[in-house]
Amino acid sequence: MDTTIGSVPTASDAPAPAAATAPREATLGRHLARRLAEVGARDVFTVPGDFNLTLLDELEAEAGHGGVRLVGCCNELNAAYAADGYARARGGGVGACAVTFTVGGLSAINAVAGAFSENLPVVCIVGGPNSNDYGSNRILHHTIGLPDFTQELRCFQTVTCYQAVVNNLEDAHEQIDAAISTAIKESKPVYISISCNLPSIPHPTFSRHPVPFFLSPRLSNQMNLEASVETAAAFLNKAVKPVLVGGPRMRVAKACKSFVELADACGYPVAVMPSAKGLVPEHHPRFIGTYWGAVSTPFCAEIVESADAYIFAGPIFNDYSSVGYSLLLKKEKTIIVQPDRVVIGHGPAFGCVLMKDFLHALSARLKKNTAAYENYRRIYVPPGEPPLSEPGEPLRVNVLFQHIQKMLSANSAVIAETGDSWFNCQKLKLPEGCGYEFQMQYGSIGWSVGATLGYAQAAKDKRVIACIGDGSFQVTAQEVSTMLRWGQKSIIFLINNGGYTIEVEIHDGPYNVIKNWNYTGVVEAFHNGEGKCYTAKVRTEEELKEAIEEAQGPKKDCLCFIEVIVHKDDTSKELLEWGSRVSAANSRPPNPQ
Repeated sequence: MDTTIGSVPTASDAPAPAAATAPREATLGRHLARRLAEVGARDVFTVPGDFNLTLLDELEAEAGHGGVRLVGCCNELNAAYAADGYARARGGGVGACAVTFTVGGLSAINAVAGAFSENLPVVCIVGGPNSNDYGSNRILHHTIGLPDFTQELRCFQTVTCYQAVVNNLEDAHEQIDAAISTAIKESKPVYISISCNLPSIPHPTFSRHPVPFFLSPRLSNQMNLEASVETAAAFLNKAVKPVLVGGPRMRVAKACKSFVELADACGYPVAVMPSAKGLVPEHHPRFIGTYWGAVSTPFCAEIVESADAYIFAGPIFNDYSSVGYSLLLKKEKTIIVQPDRVVIGHGPAFGCVLMKDFLHALSARLKKNTAAYENYRRIYVPPGEPPLSEPGEPLRVNVLFQHIQKMLSANSAVIAETGDSWFNCQKLKLPEGCGYEFQMQYGSIGWSVGATLGYAQAAKDKRVIACIGDGSFQVTAQEVSTMLRWGQKSIIFLINNGGYTIEVEIHDGPYNVIKNWNYTGVVEAFHNGEGKCYTAKVRTEEELKEAIEEAQGPKKDCLCFIEVIVHKDDTSKELLEWGSRVSAANSRPPNPQ
């Protein structure tokens, strides 16, 4: 037998050694299942297609051996949204989806791009062409009709941090391990394409007990860390009324505990940017709410923007979070702490400094200063209660969210869809332990339906409360059927106001009016007598109370879908203000040439 590396094996020597050295379960597909389970992705959201069927067989075969479960979804976009939600429920852990070549992958890519923007390690697995077809100049189905199989790969290169095309067994284990470990290290999605004829083939490299993942820890440069802390402490300790604001990149930096440690030590008032809601405990004694410029929690913007120094941990200043670039902040007063970099004012900047190390070290160097928080206490006026509804009066949105507030506990999680729910859910006061998620950077309408499926699948100890607009729901509605299939107990509030309300406030037009559905009827059709389901259509506060009592009482073990019918003009004042400013930013004329 020729043992030269790279030689082509003969028919006589190829099968026997593999069978002798590799047990039946040592296949590529089972190896992938074990690796996903090892990093916590025990549910894989799937849509079958002819290129991934053998792979799904192998993933399924490992289910009884500590592997993964396959959660069949209605389409690939929703499967990837579910993987996004699953990763969020695990605190930025790994989520996974498995789809077919090109028609599946390019359907999923929108959700993968959203996960990339939100720094979530989603593993997108694609069943690819037969390994013998590479380089054959053949034209395959599910392609654009060219003998080039790289179109899907090229599309994924811009929205993933690593791409592995597995079309031979010799280095398959290395490519898979490199992809998964890179997703964890970078906290970004990765793409793995596996040739459709390989998943069930045993190979010696797929040992029953693979070497556990070991990721080298990232470390701060100690000299830069010390210099940055010393400079920041001097900057903040001379300030009269400094403030502390948390941003969304604290999650990817694993710095939430260090942020709270700093908040406890410094005495500053603590605010969050809108996309960081849920990352900072709102029961903290000096928590003052959401800083979102002109649409901030009452009295929060006044304190932040009047401060003479502010430290932002992990911020993202885009047009949405800055309300059309209208924040009244001055760079010379700002310390920006990113996951591995600190910038103080206009400079200096310190690289190779991890956020969690910086916040931890800074907490020991700051003088306690409660001046800004005392100012907040002096001006703060508790919010009023919505006026009582008259019997039979049409339900108002602020009354709806007053009742949702009462439903929240440590055993619940809120998912807010893009739109008016962004603004109404920001006003909710989260109890300790209550989860909260929304997709602000990417803002893809329909995200929340798949994300609710994935979050609930991962967080069995929480009941998800999803607030979804009618326009968004129409994009991805069918995944409610998967929630029913898997016995999930989420509560979905479908807010029916007859259109794309957030688009109306940015730029109105007849295209923002949608066809009204019988939404409870749609969900009942999905139910079709299988699983546990409760639906209600409410138009008044009395009907809402009854529906919530049912959802939390006799129907607590059911998926509960409550359609809330409100007037199309019943929008939050925050959305009106935000929409006008974002519209102005979008309408700026071109710069002179």
